[in-house]
Amino acid sequence: MSVVPANLVVVMSDEHNPKVAGYRGHPVVSTPNLDRLAARGTAFTSCYTTSPVCIPARAGFAAGKNIHQIGFWDNADAYDGSVASWHHELRKRGHRVDSIGKLHFRRAGEDHGFSDEQIPMHIIEGKGDLMGLVRDELPRRGGAKKMAALAGPGESPYTFYDKDICSRAQIWLHERGRLRHERPWVLFVSFVAPHFPLTAPPEHYYRYARADLPLPKLYAREERTRHPYLEDYRNSFCYDDYFDSEADVKRALAGYFGLVSYLDENIGKVLQAVEDAGLAATTRIMYTSDHGDNLGARGLWGKSTMYEEIAGVPMILAGPGVPSGAAVTEPASHVDAFPTILEAVGIDFAEVRDSHPGTSLFDLAQGTVPRRNVLSEYHGMGSTTGAFMIRNGRYKYVHYAKYPPQLFDLARDPEELFDLAADPLHAAALADCRRALYAICNPEEVDARAKARQAELIAMNGGRQAVIDRGDLGFTPAPGQAIDLQ
Repeated sequence: MSVVPANLVVVMSDEHNPKVAGYRGHPVVSTPNLDRLAARGTAFTSCYTTSPVCIPARAGFAAGKNIHQIGFWDNADAYDGSVASWHHELRKRGHRVDSIGKLHFRRAGEDHGFSDEQIPMHIIEGKGDLMGLVRDELPRRGGAKKMAALAGPGESPYTFYDKDICSRAQIWLHERGRLRHERPWVLFVSFVAPHFPLTAPPEHYYRYARADLPLPKLYAREERTRHPYLEDYRNSFCYDDYFDSEADVKRALAGYFGLVSYLDENIGKVLQAVEDAGLAATTRIMYTSDHGDNLGARGLWGKSTMYEEIAGVPMILAGPGVPSGAAVTEPASHVDAFPTILEAVGIDFAEVRDSHPGTSLFDLAQGTVPRRNVLSEYHGMGSTTGAFMIRNGRYKYVHYAKYPPQLFDLARDPEELFDLAADPLHAAALADCRRALYAICNPEEVDARAKARQAELIAMNGGRQAVIDRGDLGFTPAPGQAIDLQ
């Protein structure tokens, strides 16, 4: 379709479970600003990250390619600008493209393609989470202790960081966004909420702490999914050592829900600044998150699995030329952001298509059904094997390089309660999904390539024991905060 060029604000959050929003029908959480954005735009309700963990996900979003195409595998192997991003492509063509907030790239001083980076968060010491490189005989990690201990009311360096990001974004829109530009600009506003620590401002925390919050699905130990991939993750992150009471779980849920509402508050301020600066008629908005969160389901917290709550991401597009109040169920992906952003400002995606697998969200919003499978893959902390997820029609297929696969019929089982991989009645669907994955990549070859790179990084950093002894980061400190390795 033909897209009228306009400015674009891309808002990204961190670890926002796509089901935890009012416009998605969540029974508890209040997100009035995201709800209004969805009501005046199009929500893509089956959108997926390229990888369910921060650093690869952000590299995939920047480059518009799958992780096996670009090789930024895990939380110790961050984007360094060596692969062309949509930021590079826009800047090269004379567009102003600025970022404010979390990037999680390798280090400051590299050319990531932006015209300017304000208060960027990059990985610590240019190295990130070295412990996550160890993927055999997995070490026991300590980050869950910090996650449980910090859940509750208050402020954290992350909430203060988000406040600064929000303030700077409003100032940018009023001061720079209103200037005369030869070409449409793009502003990337990247918040850290609702990423743990699960410390939420009191006005948001107590909204949920006093509610009768149900326990997460399949939380009871006798109900949990027993797949070897999940057992590896569970035994490495040791969540049960710290979330050992119902009160702990509900405090963490209230903290997370409170952070979602805090995020929504900040997004509302940015959207209001677009209005107040007189930019609404000439500016589109894209909202997404880098990945989701297990949020206690199946006894798991954090990320790193392929369930809808984690590999799925929110995605809303609103503004000139975008259908209002629409919901697109056709599977979408973060790789689709690349052609969308280029087309939004008037760049022909055909000029740079190369090996980009994305489809424009403008086309998906108009009913295009591309012949493809969207892919998410994982090669990081808490796993001994690569994990690969595709959406093939109604089915979700999860392939593990060394473990049995999983198969879910999302049309009949949207909560992924019933694994059909061993069901003879679904053998044909399983084989069809497997063929579809191998048409995209050879998962065993990709798994071996990722592990070879990780072995190289372990050797560069003193060997296995040295990277374990360095400690568990838990979460990257906000700019100006001390590094706290457990």
